[in-house]
Amino acid sequence: MTWVFWALLSALFAAATALLAKVGVENIDSNLATAIRTSVILVFTWAIALSLNAHHGISAIDRRSWIFLVLSGLCTGLSWLCYFRALQIGPVSGVAPVDKLSVAIVIIAGWLFFGESMSPMKITGGLLVTAGALVIAFA
Repeated sequence: MTWVFWALLSALFAAATALLAKVGVENIDSNLATAIRTSVILVFTWAIALSLNAHHGISAIDRRSWIFLVLSGLCTGLSWLCYFRALQIGPVSGVAPVDKLSVAIVIIAGWLFFGESMSPMKITGGLLVTAGALVIAFA
């Protein structure tokens, strides 16, 4: 299975996340909702890692990887806290597209920090994603 398959599954589950979370945050504090969701993810992902014996590789993780994984986790947590608050007070059909502006940010960051190619087609696609997200969110 290619990265495209997994990316499409990710998009499907991300859509389900937004729809289910919109209902879930309806009558509770958005931070509490995020904590509950994160707890479920913690148990779920460790169950997978343990069942596949992936946890044996933990001692081989170098310091640099630990630092960047922890930073990534902090960014994920901040993103989720903001996302759930936005879902609580805004329309899911507006929040989800604005959240996807991360696509344009990642394209630029990939070019700046990882030397990924920045072709005219990629620039055009990034601009279209940005424009589309804004049109969908605020139309």
